This record gives sequence, C-alpha cells and structure tokens, in this order.
Amino acid sequence: MQKVVLDTNALLMPFEFKMNLDLELANLFGEFEAYVPGPVIGELKRSDSKYAQVALKLAGKYKRYETSTQGDAGVLEVAKALDAMVVTNDYILRRKMRQEGIRAVFLRSRKRLVIEE
Repeated sequence: MQKVVLDTNALLMPFEFKMNLDLELANLFGEFEAYVPGPVIGELKRSDSKYAQVALKLAGKYKRYETSTQGDAGVLEVAKALDAMVVTNDYILRRKMRQEGIRAVFLRSRKRLVIEE
C-alpha cells in the first residue's frame, strides 16, 4: 500500500481547485495511507487562507505524524521515515525532494494528480 504525506497546499487543493483528493489518490495508487505532519496542522491554523479551517477538518481524517522539525524539513523528515511520496504543488519543496530522492505527486492542469517522473 502506497504511503503519501500531505503538505499544507495539498490539503488546500480540494477547496481551491474543486477536486476530490481521496478520489485522485485512489486513481493513482488504488489503496493508500495518507499522513499529515504535525507542523502542517500548525501552518493551517496560522494560515490566512479562506479555506484553512475546512482544510484542517480534512486533515483530521488522515493519520497524523509528529516530527520535531518545522516547515518543509518536517514534511521531508516524515516522507523519509515512512518511505512515502509527498503530495504538494510547492515548487521549492519539490526541488528539495528531488535532491533527497523523494518522489512528488502534484496537481496538473488544475484537475488531476500525477506522479513526478
């Protein structure tokens, strides 16, 4: 079963782009386990996005994974610990992931998730 780590913007995608995150992940992987790093919860709580509160609610349905690091480093730490892919549209994070050998799943054409090759 594929493990995926959800970044802050991954949790905002369903509301910003009117897409079903679970359905898109199921289309890519069949069965999957989704994890939300602890720092992502904090980031959503501090976010001024109009979708932050519903994204927090969405995050509650996935497994939470605590980490001692913050921001992108926390997402990378969780991905390494779980041997997971990361769902994100954050270009800077995706570049860091390539350097670390972590695969990314991102939104293409504002409607479907694809695995970065």
